[in-house]
Amino acid sequence: MSNPLIDMQGLPPFSQLAPEHVIPAIQQVIAENHQNADELLKNVEHYTWNNAITPLNEFKDRLDRTWSPIEHLHNVADTEALRPVYKEALQLVTAYRNEIKQDKRLYKIYQTIANSAEYEQLDDAQQKIIQDALRDFRLSGIDLDADKQARFMEIQNQLSALFTKFSEHVLDSTKAWQKQVFDKSLLVGLSDTVLELLAQNATQANMEGWLLTLDAPCYLPIMRYASNRELRREMYEAYVTRASSQGPHAGQRDNASVIAEILVLRHELSNLVGFDNYAEYSVYTKMAESADQVMQFLNDLSAKTKLMAKKEAEELKAFAKTRDGLEDLALWDVPYYSEKLREHQYAISQEILRPYFPLSKVLPGLFAITQKLYGITVQAQTNIDVWHPEVQFFSIYDEVGELRGQFYLDLYARQSKRGGAWMDECINRKRSKQSLRVPVAYLVCNFTPPIGEKPALLTHEEIRTLFHEFGHGLHHMLTKIEHPPVAGINGVAWDAVELPSQFMENWCWEKEALDLFSAHYETGELLPQDLFDKLYAAKNFQAGLFMARQLEFALFDFRLHKEYTPDIDVQALINEVRTQVTALKPPEFNRFQNSFSHIFAGGYAAGYYSYKWAEVLSADAFEKFEENGIFDRQTGQAFMQNILEKGGSQEPMVLFVAFRGRGPKIDALLRRCGIAA
Repeated sequence: MSNPLIDMQGLPPFSQLAPEHVIPAIQQVIAENHQNADELLKNVEHYTWNNAITPLNEFKDRLDRTWSPIEHLHNVADTEALRPVYKEALQLVTAYRNEIKQDKRLYKIYQTIANSAEYEQLDDAQQKIIQDALRDFRLSGIDLDADKQARFMEIQNQLSALFTKFSEHVLDSTKAWQKQVFDKSLLVGLSDTVLELLAQNATQANMEGWLLTLDAPCYLPIMRYASNRELRREMYEAYVTRASSQGPHAGQRDNASVIAEILVLRHELSNLVGFDNYAEYSVYTKMAESADQVMQFLNDLSAKTKLMAKKEAEELKAFAKTRDGLEDLALWDVPYYSEKLREHQYAISQEILRPYFPLSKVLPGLFAITQKLYGITVQAQTNIDVWHPEVQFFSIYDEVGELRGQFYLDLYARQSKRGGAWMDECINRKRSKQSLRVPVAYLVCNFTPPIGEKPALLTHEEIRTLFHEFGHGLHHMLTKIEHPPVAGINGVAWDAVELPSQFMENWCWEKEALDLFSAHYETGELLPQDLFDKLYAAKNFQAGLFMARQLEFALFDFRLHKEYTPDIDVQALINEVRTQVTALKPPEFNRFQNSFSHIFAGGYAAGYYSYKWAEVLSADAFEKFEENGIFDRQTGQAFMQNILEKGGSQEPMVLFVAFRGRGPKIDALLRRCGIAA
């Protein structure tokens, strides 16, 4: 029986992927994996890498490939028909993966090889796979008795369902709110580009006037540029109360109870395998050495940041009062007056920059930068089956013309697509007896689409997002590791996986690089030097407030999981964290946590600190390019060979030291953010 979710040509057949095919395909792969594993265990007497680990990796890889397009479509092309099928398939996949992690027979295989003479003959990647597997078996309760193992598996299955529920509540709450505007005077301050987008929204919904939504290309410009304070307040309230007991849809799809269930289950799960709390359980697989080290890192960074954040907040309040007589600066005023202050101090704004960054120039410019750094070329491919007409497909070749990787690029916001930006795996690099399979990535953003006759024009912030996700993509696609469990981003500690992505953002601030991806969409003119000077001068504008916001998220996440008790008050905790680190207090109705998908529907639970941790690595790594030249090929090759190509085959600190010649220092980050050490 063929698998309709795996194209024999190597890529998912998205146009043929009907919901009714999903469950049979998943069931088929799981049944075949069980059968093949049973035969392996029955027929093999002396376990080796080739006769045991290789086939086990094959079983996992086949399920991953089958599941990947289903999970991806749930994120980018959600439909009423797909949802129930996705949920049922997710339960099957989760149950199977948990069952594998608790199979003592498989655990014995890894133990046997780890203790054999063959182990010393294996390469770094193979040894890392075995050690990671043994660690993950222990973290999955392999040593528990049957009753506790069953409970562990039950918890994992329940958590998987809760993550999906949380995510769907956020997506549905985002889609549920919209505002039709007939009076253009309510939209004073918005650029023509944004007004055209809002008019296009209305046209597509068969409405008149302008249609406002909570999607980022609409929400962010209104918060930054709309002069109407009541409109900003209305949209802010709708956005920060999504999936909560507050706001315009109060009590509908409320995630508070989902959060409570997730926390209870995570705490129980960590206790079952010998940890005091979920934070300790989470850190066990990360680069950080302990939960206490993470807390010290965050508290130290907070102490260094708070004075600067407080000073910036007072400056903003004074500016709003002087400019408009505003006595009570609220959170829905902050983006608006921040933009006005930026324009006042630096005569620069995202909208002023937008015409210089048409996507038709930004993409080739991004590819030119990576060619200069790593010697790779990126070529567009047509006639590839995709899930939406806007999706593009590209192939990456190295200097000798070898195909190294491929990726789908899905850049624009849509109603059926979850918010944010991300990179995910479609296919992992793998060597077989017959051939070498190249990795394929999904790169997803939510940018403003082309409007009318105008091309897609990006803000500088959107460019940084694109570079960030492409950095993740390069980590996945340029790997030379040929064992999927540690190829690309696999096997990389979560607090190090953001290094390549944040690292790529640095080229967004270099004039020599900007000249490669800027060209006015009407005149072709490069970004003028005076505009670049203003952009760069404003680089660290409100860096303290931004850092404080990130620390608020990270401390809330980590403390929530480290200090959890059955009677924990989630709202009280986030309020306490805000008292510690924030300089601008949110209103009482703010329920940010109810849409904090990173930690309640993603992989960042007790790990959101990873962004700041990896930022230290990123800033320090880029400093070497500043010393040698931002396009220095030798330095670029060193980064590619020591970081990008090695994937998760070695511990991240070993790889960082191999590139940098020493361990990371926080000084570079503090300098780049304008925060004195």
